[in-house]
Amino acid sequence: MRARHPWWLPLAAVLGAGVVRAIGATWRFTVSDAPEYSAALARGERFVYAFWHSALLPLAVLHRHEGIAVLVSRHRDGELITRIIERLGFVAARGSSTRGGEAGVRGMLAWAGQDRHLAVTPDGPRGPAEQVKPGALYLAERTGRRMVPIGVAADRTRAFRSWDRFRVPWPFARVLVSHGAPFAPPHSLTAPLGSLAGSSESGLVANSAGSAAAAAEAQVEERDLEPARLAFERALDTLTRDVRVRVGERI
Repeated sequence: MRARHPWWLPLAAVLGAGVVRAIGATWRFTVSDAPEYSAALARGERFVYAFWHSALLPLAVLHRHEGIAVLVSRHRDGELITRIIERLGFVAARGSSTRGGEAGVRGMLAWAGQDRHLAVTPDGPRGPAEQVKPGALYLAERTGRRMVPIGVAADRTRAFRSWDRFRVPWPFARVLVSHGAPFAPPHSLTAPLGSLAGSSESGLVANSAGSAAAAAEAQVEERDLEPARLAFERALDTLTRDVRVRVGERI
């Protein structure tokens, strides 16, 4: 059965996209990228971009109309977010590492098959803030792509009292964006898509022997990913701290 959405949702999406465009038009972007990333991008390499959930808004403005595929959660606000970003020229796959994970990864794999860049917030959709979950690395491994950390900061920004301290730069703020050096995930995994770590609906709580085996396999694979997860978390955290210092972010 097709999901029913409130009557005001299309109007809210139009207004939301308009507000993002209006405030984004005032921001003064400075882009400072790692040479390794610039060279690989010039060669036509496709990536899995990863950035903290709090930095989503400036990147939605900077990379609009590039056709990047974004993983959007299935939480109740996900439909509105999906409609807004589609108006900004992105495409979406619905799911996450905590809810509907398998569907989300399958959707992202389909977009990867169309040669699109992919983008994820590895600490979303509910945190903990600025901690990488294994799902982003699984996606990179399944696509065979390298991950690119993105650091974002603004000299004047408003941080909301949400779990991620969601940041919205003030009008006419200077926004610094840095795409870091590409990060190669491990390529030794052979897990099926359905075993995406962290999915509460993946059947891991079932009583069957098959579900128990899948749960054990997912736990082993998550342990195998742990060194890479920690290394990528350090890279993204270091890059974010660097741009915040360089731009003199004030909250």
